[in-house]
Amino acid sequence: MTEQPETLLKLLCDRRNLGAPDFVELFDKIADEVVGKGGNNPTCSERTMFRWRAGQTRPDSLSADTRRVLQAMFGCDVAALLSPPAPADDPPAPAFNLEHEINMTARDAQDDAGAVAAASVSDTNLDQLTDDVTSLAHAYAGLPPIEAFRRGRTLQEELHNQRDRTQIPAQQQRLLELTGQAMALLAAAAFDLGSFANARRLARAADLYGESARFEPLRAYADGILAYIAYFTAMPTEAVSKARRAQTYGGLGDIARRRLLAIEARAHGYLGDTASARRALQLSLHAESGARDDLHDGVGGEFGFTAERLAMSSSSTALLIHDGAEAERSARRALDLISQKPQASRSAHVLGGAAADLAMARLLSNDVEGAADALTPLWDIPGDQRVTGILVRTGQIQQFLAQPTYRASTLPRELRDRVEDFTRTASNHQLSTRSALLQLEA
Repeated sequence: MTEQPETLLKLLCDRRNLGAPDFVELFDKIADEVVGKGGNNPTCSERTMFRWRAGQTRPDSLSADTRRVLQAMFGCDVAALLSPPAPADDPPAPAFNLEHEINMTARDAQDDAGAVAAASVSDTNLDQLTDDVTSLAHAYAGLPPIEAFRRGRTLQEELHNQRDRTQIPAQQQRLLELTGQAMALLAAAAFDLGSFANARRLARAADLYGESARFEPLRAYADGILAYIAYFTAMPTEAVSKARRAQTYGGLGDIARRRLLAIEARAHGYLGDTASARRALQLSLHAESGARDDLHDGVGGEFGFTAERLAMSSSSTALLIHDGAEAERSARRALDLISQKPQASRSAHVLGGAAADLAMARLLSNDVEGAADALTPLWDIPGDQRVTGILVRTGQIQQFLAQPTYRASTLPRELRDRVEDFTRTASNHQLSTRSALLQLEA
């Protein structure tokens, strides 16, 4: 014969698998709900709970509030709870008890949902941050790089703050992608300002964010910046390696591949590998599979690679492999394309770079007057928009015109002095005007 439990309370606790710690916690919670006297609520220790279960306490010795809590917990009269159970196999649980259990479950679910909601950020804020990153990417070409850097830094700080506030995986993913994009724009701005070491650090940070977010187009873009930095710091072999590695990432669209192939072509040209330079250049010109990705196409702007930018890059590659005719054709195409854009959306970098490349192509043919004419758009570029790519090219022109052949001639000397003044008065001038790139000879 099964031994009867000391009290109905013990029987109900055993059926609910309600141990002493859970009993005390539930008692305190119900006291808050049904008594609501704060620090004056009745309390229950584990020792008290065992006395109640063992039937060692008289019901009339309990305070009125304690009896209210016990009745709310089990839906039974306290006298019945502290007495031996009726001799029945399964005393029916009161309907109120079931309702209370449902109520408690609903309250717990609501509390948990509230905690999760408190650890998230507004989708409206995320949409605004997405718009802010996209706006900066599209405005970048028309901004002084120092202003682009400041805006990017503000965005990066705001994104960091938002990431600390959410525990929602989808929001964390989105914020990682946006932070990586902001880092990439900061890297581009640092490069344009001539701060190569910091640009490299920022590009690697962007790559890490892309890796964490599993966002491969961002990793490819960051590797492209690293390839540019290697190219401009006299490490063309590393530039080729970075550009090729970037092309192995999945999910890249035509614009991404066009950009990376153009970078690779210039690095081959620096190395004097004419065949590889021409092959990469042709591939960049014919990357038209129709593929797109969420960064280079979806966000675009500075993450894109416009037709005029491709043409300017092609002219630089042609100069490196001593193809003056192709350099002039590509530079003229870049200038024609950019002239068709509204003034506000014209990239000073592309305008100045193409003008300088066209001038250099003409100098290779000993056409100093044609070079001077080609440089006309250059003089209108504000000092705070004379970025690295422009300053390196004008440095090459200045060095070319310093050859003994031109020293006695008036126009070359005047042109050299004007280029020197243009370089010297660049407000972000941090680079030597002496280029580390392949020196072009007459």
